[in-house]
Amino acid sequence: MRDSIVVSLLVVAFATLLTAHVTLVVGLARRRPRWRALAGFFIAPLAPWWGWQEGLRARAVLWVVAAVAYGVARAFASS
Repeated sequence: MRDSIVVSLLVVAFATLLTAHVTLVVGLARRRPRWRALAGFFIAPLAPWWGWQEGLRARAVLWVVAAVAYGVARAFASS
C-alpha cells in the first residue's frame, strides 16, 4: 500500500514538474531576450528564476513545489 502511494506521488510530481518546466520555457520564449528560454530548458533551475522575474510567478511556484514534492517522494522511495 505504501509503495503504491509513493510511486503514484513520484509519477504525479515528475509529470507536474515536467509540464511546469515546459510551460515556463514556452513563456520565456515569448519574451525577450529569447536566449533565456534555451538556457532555461537545459539548465533547469534557471527557468523558474527567470520566470519569476518575467512575471510567470504561478508557473515558477508550481515548478518549485513540484520539484520539492518529487525530491520528498524520491527520499521516501529510497528508504
